[in-house]
Amino acid sequence: MIYLDHNATTPLHPRALEAMLPFLRERWGNPSSPYRFGSQARQAVEHARAHIADRMGCAPEELVFCSSGTESDNLALRGVAGALRSRGDHIVTSAIEHHAVLTTCEALEREGFRVTRVPVTADGVVDLDLLAASLCDETILVSVMHANNETGVIQPLEHIAAVTRKRGIVLHTDAVQSAGKLPRRVAELGADLVTLSGHKLHGPKGAAALYVRQGTPLTPITTGGAQEHGVRAGTENVAGVVGFAVAVALAFEDADAEGARLGALRDRLECEVASAVPGVRINGRAAARIPNTSSLSFQDIDGESIVLGLDLQGICVSTGSACSTGDPEPSHVLRAMGLTPRDAQGTIRLSLGRETGEGDIDATVRALTGTVARLRQISSVSRMTDGGPPGGQQG
Repeated sequence: MIYLDHNATTPLHPRALEAMLPFLRERWGNPSSPYRFGSQARQAVEHARAHIADRMGCAPEELVFCSSGTESDNLALRGVAGALRSRGDHIVTSAIEHHAVLTTCEALEREGFRVTRVPVTADGVVDLDLLAASLCDETILVSVMHANNETGVIQPLEHIAAVTRKRGIVLHTDAVQSAGKLPRRVAELGADLVTLSGHKLHGPKGAAALYVRQGTPLTPITTGGAQEHGVRAGTENVAGVVGFAVAVALAFEDADAEGARLGALRDRLECEVASAVPGVRINGRAAARIPNTSSLSFQDIDGESIVLGLDLQGICVSTGSACSTGDPEPSHVLRAMGLTPRDAQGTIRLSLGRETGEGDIDATVRALTGTVARLRQISSVSRMTDGGPPGGQQG
């Protein structure tokens, strides 16, 4: 199997698994229990917190462990909305956010908040002028992701942070896709709240975090015990947190070298596919992107058909976000970038990872080239049989 869907999830690193096993087998105590067995689990959680904070460049008490990136996003948006509702009711986000942010914003609208969705350029970059113009005295929160999960396009967070900081507006960023792929620390991003997720950087599923800059107002969205500084009730996933910390450390150890390697592989894949296959568009190519991600749109072909064709050859790619699987609507990200519904439907995402090598790129280029040619031939014959003109130029 050639796995090129690392933006959906990544394989658990063996060292992360090794670190987790004792807390699944022998040291499975509740970290809130007062006796030694519970204290061992508490020490493991706090050691992991300190370890992640050191790599991320923040204080340990600024990290709140969650169960997923989605929960972290919800805590950020709903937590700020609840804490600052008396000050204002306006939230600003972008048109290309992950569904964890966009759907939460829709829910907040139903609760009486106003939400502005800022458009992006054809390359998928948030329009900074329109974002600044959308802010008002009632704006309490801006949420813009660091790197898009479908295209890999990096957003200019530092510029956005300069604007929000000047106006005293809380800034949240979903950094799930960029963490571990870019050698950046949370403080460098300029955001007050940063979402992280373990399974996107070779850690376990079920372990994530929200960075909360000291002094940022945040109301808990779950009620119960006093875990996680009283911000997120519920027993911590001790083994998951331990594995998460190991994965973060490994990612930051070689972020520069691994980023350069993956970027070179990604660029070669795009160049060879563009040379061998006519009618292909590389989405976001002119913008800064995380090094492992490529979004390719093919004319006159359905992306799902390409995914299935490659799957038959042992190659795993996707049409976009794993959270959108089964959604018949074209990608909201690609539509926001100006693609037609037809071109958006003809898009696949390839996302490389630690185990991706030169041979994987060679095999994928061959398989993709052959798959697209066969699908176009079938499509052409089908159109002619149906009475349409050859070449797909139907009205």
